[in-house]
Amino acid sequence: MSPIAENLQEVKRRISEALQGDRRAITLVAVTKTHPAAMVREAHAAGQRDFGENYVQEAVAKIRDLAGLDATWHFIGTLQGNKAREVSEHFDWVHGVDRPRTAELLSRHRPAGKAPLSVCVQVNVSEEATKGGVKPGEALALARHVAALPGLAFRGLMGMASPSGDEAAIRAEFALLRRELEAIRAAGLEADTLSMGMTQDFEAALAEGATMLRIGTAIFGAREPRPARQGAA
Repeated sequence: MSPIAENLQEVKRRISEALQGDRRAITLVAVTKTHPAAMVREAHAAGQRDFGENYVQEAVAKIRDLAGLDATWHFIGTLQGNKAREVSEHFDWVHGVDRPRTAELLSRHRPAGKAPLSVCVQVNVSEEATKGGVKPGEALALARHVAALPGLAFRGLMGMASPSGDEAAIRAEFALLRRELEAIRAAGLEADTLSMGMTQDFEAALAEGATMLRIGTAIFGAREPRPARQGAA
């Protein structure tokens, strides 16, 4: 068994242990940013199908190189408007939409022959100035906007906890995101996704209801430095 296959097996074991018998479906998104296509192929050979990328230029090249794989691609980075076309054309999911204009651009550029682009609205549950996302309480309005746009499918919410290491604080932030999703459902919108939890905090996220995890380091090891020639997402 390859090291990546072993790591995937261990992550899945930890997920099962954290769920404590809860049978809800969990989607594991393997975050492959800065890692080469060969490592994606290795993970795919081990049964992994969902992959996450942060940097548009790097991701599109990788997606093209791996076009023959049965894979679902998630864009999980900060999305600038001038990259919306490439993301809408190449990805299956976008996590982190936090403004109406971004959603409108994704809708405009989604190819007519493709299935609707699955979208999660990002909520800044940690209230850190360096993180994107709408404020808690503002997600419903943006979710309604996304749901009304052609070519998009509103799926749920995404959030990131603060890197405090304080498990109680981290769980409180994840619980806030869960309540935001519950409020959206109560308002009549369909939503099935709570995208929260990374390598350092995914057990806490699962305890608070996560249905989708974004895990990179625990699967692939430390990220490689990005080539200097590539720009930001």
